Amino acid sequence: MSRIAPIPQGGNEALAALHRLCFPDDPWEAGALARVLGLAGGFGWLAWEQEEPAGFILIRDLGNECEVLSLGVAPRWRRRGIARELLATAIGEAGQRALPTLVLEVAVDNEPASNLYAATGFVAVGRRARYYSRPDGRADALILRLRLSRLRQSKPAADIG
Repeated sequence: MSRIAPIPQGGNEALAALHRLCFPDDPWEAGALARVLGLAGGFGWLAWEQEEPAGFILIRDLGNECEVLSLGVAPRWRRRGIARELLATAIGEAGQRALPTLVLEVAVDNEPASNLYAATGFVAVGRRARYYSRPDGRADALILRLRLSRLRQSKPAADIG
């Protein structure tokens, strides 16, 4: 199990390096990440493995729902449940804030992420054509939503995963 901790103040440089590892085709720079974390309602967590940042999740509380802005795990740490732990942390926080839904976008060609979101209960509610940059062109994004009220009725958010 990873150690999950809030992204520290001023952690945008290290976060940018981690984002670049996770998304080499479309990395977010440190300045953009600082702006995201500085937005009203912007926050996130890092997952640590062996004192090394292994993954992250960036969230924005929009007042009426939470949006997952980015979720990534460094290649050497993938397939170990880290993304699931980060997502469960975000779901728990959204529940603490009494927000009814969590929304995110995922590239249609990102099968591992799509499988994680489907297993967690996210459902497709829309599509953005040619949203993600790829070396050979663009990929569509699916807009997914998780109704947290459904989770509260069936089981606690901490049990997800």
